[in-house]
Amino acid sequence: MYKKIAQLVFFILLHIMVNAETNEGALFNGKNFDGWKILNGDAKYIVENNEIVGTSKMNTPNTFLVTDKDYTHFILEYDMKMDEGLNSGVQIRSKSIESYQNGRVHGLQIECEDSQRGWSGGIYDEARKGWRYPLDYNSAAKMAARKGEWNHFRVVAFENFIMTWVNGIPAANLVEEDVESGFIGLQVHSIGDAKHEGKTIRWKNITLKEIDRSDFKAIVSEAPQVSYLTNKLTDKEKADGWKLLWDGKSTNGWRGARMSHFPEKGWEISEGILKVLPSGGGESTNGGDIVTTEKYRNFILIVDFQLTKGANSGIKYFVDTELNQGAGSSIGCEFQILDDQNHPDAKAGVNGNRTLASLYDLIKADGKIFNPGLPTIKYVNGFDQWNRACVVVDGPMVEHYLNGVKVVEYERGTQQWRALVAYSKYKVWPNFGEAEEGHILLQDHGDEVRFKNIKIKEL
Repeated sequence: MYKKIAQLVFFILLHIMVNAETNEGALFNGKNFDGWKILNGDAKYIVENNEIVGTSKMNTPNTFLVTDKDYTHFILEYDMKMDEGLNSGVQIRSKSIESYQNGRVHGLQIECEDSQRGWSGGIYDEARKGWRYPLDYNSAAKMAARKGEWNHFRVVAFENFIMTWVNGIPAANLVEEDVESGFIGLQVHSIGDAKHEGKTIRWKNITLKEIDRSDFKAIVSEAPQVSYLTNKLTDKEKADGWKLLWDGKSTNGWRGARMSHFPEKGWEISEGILKVLPSGGGESTNGGDIVTTEKYRNFILIVDFQLTKGANSGIKYFVDTELNQGAGSSIGCEFQILDDQNHPDAKAGVNGNRTLASLYDLIKADGKIFNPGLPTIKYVNGFDQWNRACVVVDGPMVEHYLNGVKVVEYERGTQQWRALVAYSKYKVWPNFGEAEEGHILLQDHGDEVRFKNIKIKEL
């Protein structure tokens, strides 16, 4: 009898130990929504077979099932599966506060989608900053997610670092500008097509382990790193040869395009932002354009910019400041900066070649040429948000990227190139765009535009 009692006690203890190990770090108990609440929309969530099941519904905004508790430093893991044609994701470090769009959920989201775009595992900032890490930064991860099947996601968040893996494949490797705390949230995305109503998204095996610095030191991602640290380089960027073109506080390294010093008016430096001041929309009529004191030949250039409503500006490269001494801006190839919705120049030129991120007056920005799965030709954050410009020059080959997505590609010096120039406003400048090196320029077009995180890697 005592032997049977001992065996019973043993099996009870074993059961307790196994369950404790199985449920360690579990965010979802497999039975009910204790510790969770629904925000924003009214799509339905149920518990079924130890899974959370969210069902798509027409005429409701995005609906979120979120944790009651906030988290900052953690490893989050979950399995996720969804029906054909849906878009969803998992919020991390997110908030819902009355003072922000009447409580709208906002913050970082780990993307999950069923589309040709292939960005599952990328990082989007919901209802706020837009795409932070589209998987065009890491094309090798686009095929990691399996359509219509369970996919395993792993997310590491520590200080400014956010890393993701999909089915064991490194996806995103983001360095954010701020360290935030917030809830974990499961999204049922709003739908605009009745054929998707009733389709489901499923989650299971949702676990979270809070971590410290010693835990994080052991974690390495092979995905390309993308940093938004304000006017600061990461250790990896420094090792890879990146340099700040602007230090965030002084005029060092810059001068007026038509002077030996930095303009005494028309530009302002404050709180880590370089700002061209409004002056009525005239081209280089106030402080004037500014250029780097150095010239550059082959490089990757990154500039974060923020438009005001209706603003016009540009980032030029291969600039020869001696080429135009008359009225107007200095001459060079231009990454157009423009509020397409509110500035008339968006409708000028030919076939949209003066719109945001275009090679001004020559080639229209169109991301669908390079990634046909995109639902739009380019991803533009509102004029009150920051956008990221990137220009890559490797010999005659040049590329423009907007918010991580390639939108322009061309080759200088070819017959096609010269035909484009001959049909543009640049036809009056001999050998336009064919210089081997030149200054980098930020344009004063009489509208307020802000710049930060200006950095370059010479190739």
